Amino acid sequence: MGLPMKPGNSIALRLSLLFTLVALAVFVLIGSALYRQVDRSLDLLPQAELDARFSVLESALNRYGTAEHWAKIHNKLNLLAEEDRRIRFWAVGSDPAFEYGHPSERVRAFAEGPPGMRDLRLPEHPYPYKVLVSELPALGERPALRFLIGIDTETFWQAQHSLLVAIVGLAALGVLLASLLGYWVARVGLKPLQALSDEAQQLAPPRLDGRLQTQHLPPELAQFAGAFNAALERVSQAYSQLEAFNADVAHELRSPLTNLIGQTQVALTRGRSAEHYFEVLQSNLEELERLRSIINDMLFLASADQGSKATALSVASLAGEVATTLDYLDYILEDAQVQVQVSGDAEALIEKAQLRRALINLLNNAVQHSAPQALIQVRIETHGRQVSIAVTNPGPGIAEEHLALLFERFYRVDAARANSGGNNHGLGLAIVKAIALMHGGSVFVRSEGGANTFGISLPSVNYAGLR
Repeated sequence: MGLPMKPGNSIALRLSLLFTLVALAVFVLIGSALYRQVDRSLDLLPQAELDARFSVLESALNRYGTAEHWAKIHNKLNLLAEEDRRIRFWAVGSDPAFEYGHPSERVRAFAEGPPGMRDLRLPEHPYPYKVLVSELPALGERPALRFLIGIDTETFWQAQHSLLVAIVGLAALGVLLASLLGYWVARVGLKPLQALSDEAQQLAPPRLDGRLQTQHLPPELAQFAGAFNAALERVSQAYSQLEAFNADVAHELRSPLTNLIGQTQVALTRGRSAEHYFEVLQSNLEELERLRSIINDMLFLASADQGSKATALSVASLAGEVATTLDYLDYILEDAQVQVQVSGDAEALIEKAQLRRALINLLNNAVQHSAPQALIQVRIETHGRQVSIAVTNPGPGIAEEHLALLFERFYRVDAARANSGGNNHGLGLAIVKAIALMHGGSVFVRSEGGANTFGISLPSVNYAGLR
């Protein structure tokens, strides 16, 4: 069982948070637009009401200019003010007899401003008055006046505040619902992923043959499951190779150890001559050398698997390196009664000691699988950005299904290749592949026309970091 996922790492909670943020952004945008629109509408209401009331009074105000008639207007304004306590009237002029509303100094100063709709704040009232200021020209006994109609905006401000509270409350409720519903939707939507996780937990060594079912998964999860199955296939192959590798290592190490133990036990059963002990020690030394060779090769391959790269690089002639290697193998070639023909040349950036080790393994492989008097050909060629060294020996063909596996560790095709040497522990070609990879190159194998070719490709000088 895996460790429980922290809430902060939960995909469902993350999706819920995203739903919440999206809902918050949407509600804020919509609420702000709605609030601004209603605010403009509420601001137009008092103006419309003031314009309507002034249009009713305007004809009477402009028709009568005597004190007697102005008293009648006073009475009418009093009735209108009593009917609607929100409305106030002021008439400001030079003659107190024609004034109305007992205008204070603040009102007089306000009336001297430009005509039109303006806000008036009075110290005795917390909310401003929306006031329509009009000019009345002199008429008869009446001097020129400024006539003011004001409406208390308290109700509009309260309506605006109530709207704001309602919008904020509804937005908060909407965000909360979006968060809860988003979490529920995420949990429901992630159920296939949970089922996929439960199915994946059943896959563990040594049961690596199972695969995730992708038939009924959503496209996104099907793509993920397909990639997981592909990775699992590679892990399964690696696990199988590791099991085979462990078995091969045990087999390769068991033979020399069995020989060492058997020869030593026989030598110790009774007294032997010094010459016999010398022979036993010499035989044991050969087996120990074989053990050391296997262990050194395995350590080298382990280092290559860790990503080691060739470091002591220098530009060298590949034909020269082949010639040096042939000089080293002179006695082996003479004993095997084979000849080697070298053609072509190229330069490459190489670590000479490692490349010679690869060449020794390639040539040894060719010698072991060649009949006496055979001709082994070494071709050095340039192919675009790569240079290749191909070692070809005559011999029976290798089945196609084996070719891709010949550079794997401990892999032999004894049925197809008759002359596997007893001292070959199956790591030679694997080391060739490791050296090629350490140089940024690759290996290749071909079996055609009664000949088998094993080779190594390396970056040419122009594409290996030098210009």
